[in-house]
Amino acid sequence: MQSPIHNQREDVVQLFDYLMAGNHLYEDKFLEKERVYRKIFGKEPYNDAKLRQTVHFLFKSLEEYLYFKQYIQNDLHTRISLVESYRARGLEKMVKKNLDQVHRQLDEAEFRNEIYYRTNYEHQKEKYNHLSSQPKNAKINLQEVSDALDKTFIIEKLQWSCRGYFHQNLFRTQYDLGLLDAVLDKVEKNHMTEDPAIAIYYYVLKAITDEKDDQAYFEKLRSEINEYSRLFPHSQLREIYLMAINYCVRKMNAGVEGFAKETFEWYRLGISDEVLIDRGTLSPITFNNTVATAIKAGEFEWAEHFIDEWNAMLPESERENLSHFSRAKLFFEKKDYRRAMILLVQAEYNNILFNINAKSMLLKMYYEEGEMDALESLLDSFRIYIRRKEVLGYHRNRYLGLIKFTKKLLRVSPFEKEKVQKLREEIQNSNHPERQWLLERLDDM
Repeated sequence: MQSPIHNQREDVVQLFDYLMAGNHLYEDKFLEKERVYRKIFGKEPYNDAKLRQTVHFLFKSLEEYLYFKQYIQNDLHTRISLVESYRARGLEKMVKKNLDQVHRQLDEAEFRNEIYYRTNYEHQKEKYNHLSSQPKNAKINLQEVSDALDKTFIIEKLQWSCRGYFHQNLFRTQYDLGLLDAVLDKVEKNHMTEDPAIAIYYYVLKAITDEKDDQAYFEKLRSEINEYSRLFPHSQLREIYLMAINYCVRKMNAGVEGFAKETFEWYRLGISDEVLIDRGTLSPITFNNTVATAIKAGEFEWAEHFIDEWNAMLPESERENLSHFSRAKLFFEKKDYRRAMILLVQAEYNNILFNINAKSMLLKMYYEEGEMDALESLLDSFRIYIRRKEVLGYHRNRYLGLIKFTKKLLRVSPFEKEKVQKLREEIQNSNHPERQWLLERLDDM
């Protein structure tokens, strides 16, 4: 603000100083326009246009600062920009010096993700521009440019294709993934899975698309993550973990043996290593899913300890509700329905998935406690609620199926042996995530 390169207006400095003083940003009385105007312009008559102009220039200066700060954080990027500037001025000696520096920094780079490869491509491109200006017998790095461009594209194509597959499965949409098949063919024919950045996203894609060998590809994915996780920044490693977890959840929901424990282990490791922690905060979805998978894996003590120890990292506005909800799930699994119901009715959930989870638990408790009037009412309201929500993705069929089968349980008599057996076969063949609970209720008959 005080540098004439960025700002030459004293009123902008004064506005900034005023806003940053004391508690001015957080109390409405300090932000009243007339009050702010007097602090900057003294006793002169209030001029709204003049104040808005000062605010505009302050905002512009702040945006320039944020851009500048972000830009200089990437030293490689700024050095390549410096190479471009030296080349434009014909200072080839300085071009070579900085290209060599970029090369050394790339060799020493901590991460090997798509940003690294994109930077390497920019480096090879500038190196080509430099070599092209040398005598005709100089060796040109065209092959290196081409290889770097290919690898950059392949890594980013695999990465965005993974996101596309998960998004279309969740939101029941469809994407044309263009050259993906050609990219996969290139990876396989050229043995490019030796590069961890390519291998991880390649194995994610194969695990979620190859129905025959998906678990073998997932084993390779797990091995790559265990060995090379240090090569990826926190935000990207978190996304990779969530992709692996998403695969595990789908297998677990399909009833594949061993994947309840597998899903739990991914969450446990992601929490203990703080991979799943985002800027010092644990998201409500991750917190809820961690508890749910721990319970599914039979890790009740771990789940209870997790709720007690990690709820402080939840957003404060949702901390109490989620703690109640998570403990309700624990009590539900322990068949302490009275305490579970008390906790569920104490909380209000803005998140749709938490709402339908709570309704699902109440549905099961009403059934097992024989509260049939309450159950019938809940089934009808639950069905209406789900049909009104268009963003549930695959969750919609899961809970509509639970409602459908629960209604059939209510309608069938234990003395109607053929109907009971027919319903049992229908549930078994449905591969429904709640299949075990539904079959146990038939056994109770």
